[in-house]
Amino acid sequence: MFKNEGDLISPTEFLENYDQLVASKENFFFLTFDDGLKEQFDFALPILDELGMQAIFFANSINTEKSCLSTVHKIHLLRSIISSNELLNYLKTEKIDMLTQQELEQAKLIYRFDNIESAHLKYLLNFKISFDIQESLVKSIFDSYFSESEIMESLYMSTSQLRCLANMNCLGSHTHTHYPLALLSEEKLIYELEHSKKYLENISGTIIKMVAYPYGTEDVCNSKVAEIAYKTGYSYGFTTRKGIIDDNQNKLLLNRFDCDD
Repeated sequence: MFKNEGDLISPTEFLENYDQLVASKENFFFLTFDDGLKEQFDFALPILDELGMQAIFFANSINTEKSCLSTVHKIHLLRSIISSNELLNYLKTEKIDMLTQQELEQAKLIYRFDNIESAHLKYLLNFKISFDIQESLVKSIFDSYFSESEIMESLYMSTSQLRCLANMNCLGSHTHTHYPLALLSEEKLIYELEHSKKYLENISGTIIKMVAYPYGTEDVCNSKVAEIAYKTGYSYGFTTRKGIIDDNQNKLLLNRFDCDD
């Protein structure tokens, strides 16, 4: 499909020729993968290699550094075996406030490919409940169904796989813990961006220039986030806002298309 519509560019081409690419009238495509999942390395990378293509893979540092699962992935695993309605009912029994009508409308906009119950649950967990409460609630359910240590090795890329991607210039940061950045204090926001960059650079011996913001909506990656990303050494930052990249955009707040788009 891409070959019929334009040219697929590599991370190196993106970094070296960004201004010319966005100013061009031609169509260019740049593939991105978030979360540093092992399946991306095991399945997507060989297909790209066979086709002579490259992508950028954005990884969280907490998974390999601390050998633990991100809360967002615990939620994904729980949702694979428990319905959204069941999880919403559990949160109600824990006296968690449900979304207002305005928040529900926002949830439907952000999670446009989900049904209403799933959009409600995801917005509630990702944006409304405080991180400490969220992690405690999710952990209490998760530990009843899964063994974190058993899942770790099969879910995330290893340090050597991250290093391999970095050597190909195909590794970027997805922050440290996969938190929605704009909802954090400035101190924690700086840490999320800075620590991940330094960790990935230390294990790979390369310079990390790109970051993809977790969740990526306007609520969680604003001008302040972009400013701190720049100050902590990033050159480019990717949101999840739907749209092409043009030469008027802030390089630290770039659009992307979801694969479902």
